[in-house]
Amino acid sequence: MAPNLLIATRNNKKKRELQSILNTWDVKLLTLDDIEGMPEIVEDGTTFEENAIKKARIIAQLSGCITLADDSGLIVDALDGAPGVYSARFAGLEANDTDNNHKLFELMNGIAQDKRTARFICVIAVAAPNGLVKTVQGVCEGKIGLSGRGQGGFGYDPLFIPEGLEKTFAELSDDEKNKISHRGQALQKAKGVLQVVLDLEGRV
Repeated sequence: MAPNLLIATRNNKKKRELQSILNTWDVKLLTLDDIEGMPEIVEDGTTFEENAIKKARIIAQLSGCITLADDSGLIVDALDGAPGVYSARFAGLEANDTDNNHKLFELMNGIAQDKRTARFICVIAVAAPNGLVKTVQGVCEGKIGLSGRGQGGFGYDPLFIPEGLEKTFAELSDDEKNKISHRGQALQKAKGVLQVVLDLEGRV
C-alpha cells in the first residue's frame, strides 16, 4: 500500500504544480485541505531552508503524516538579493501576485538588460512525524524581463525569463516549466530524500 505524503500548502496553483510533478510517485498525495485543523505556519525564518524545515516538521508532527514542504523565492542581483524570503509578501502582507510583480517591475525600471540577472530558488524539506527531516535545493538561473508576458504559472513567472530561453515562465507549458524550474529540480532530488525518510522512519 502506497504511503501518504502530505503537501504542506493551501496555495491552489502551487498545489497543482506539485501534484503534476509528483503524479508518478508511489504515494497517496494529500494537502492541508484534506486534514482538519492544520494551522497556517508563520514563515519567519531568514532563509528558505529554515522556512521549509519549520513548515514540514510542524505539520508532520501535527498530522502524523510524512510531509513535504517547500519555500521558494526570487533572488534579483540588482536588488541585492530581494525579494528573497519575502517574495510572497514583497509588496506587503496582503499583497497578491499582481502587487508583487508591479513592485518588482517598478524597482527594475531603468536597469540595463545585462544587469537584470536573477534566479529562482526552491528548498524542499521532507519530514517524518518522529522529527526526522531532510532537505534538497533547486535553482533556476535567468533574468527579469522588460515587461510581463504570459498567462500561465503564478508568482513572478510573467517577469522571469529562464537562462537559454526567450519565453517567460508564464509563457511555457506546464511540462516545459517543470523540466527546468527550481521546484521541478528540487522535487526530482526529493524523490531520493523521501525514500530515505520512509526507510529511517520505519526503523524507529
